[in-house]
Amino acid sequence: MFAAAFTVPGGKNQDSGIPIFLQGKIFNVFIIADAISLFTSATSVILFIGILTGSFAENDFLKSVPLKLLFALVMLFFSVVSMMVAFCASLAMLLKGHQGVIVTAMSFASIPVIILVPLQLRLFIEIFKSTVLSK
Repeated sequence: MFAAAFTVPGGKNQDSGIPIFLQGKIFNVFIIADAISLFTSATSVILFIGILTGSFAENDFLKSVPLKLLFALVMLFFSVVSMMVAFCASLAMLLKGHQGVIVTAMSFASIPVIILVPLQLRLFIEIFKSTVLSK
């Protein structure tokens, strides 16, 4: 996914080396979504590894660890969403004029987000209630 920042959709101009779709709005959406996806996925991995490898005291499991888990889950969600946005933007650039293919591909691309939200929402709400809303 992140190799897409170097091998941009549509390729590069042979003379200047500048991406062909550089002036398009969809290209800007692609680049921003790709950067957000890289940042959020790296952040979530670092947070999950920190939770797994950290040595915590008993009291840390009341606030510190659940808050880290909450933040890691949010970063994971934003990572998946921004990855899907980057994928859809690259398809929209490459398949311009083929609306049926674009809509079908975007529908399939949204399946991971649709699956992730219900699976993680209950855990997210439970952690939020027990840490942020508790006294």
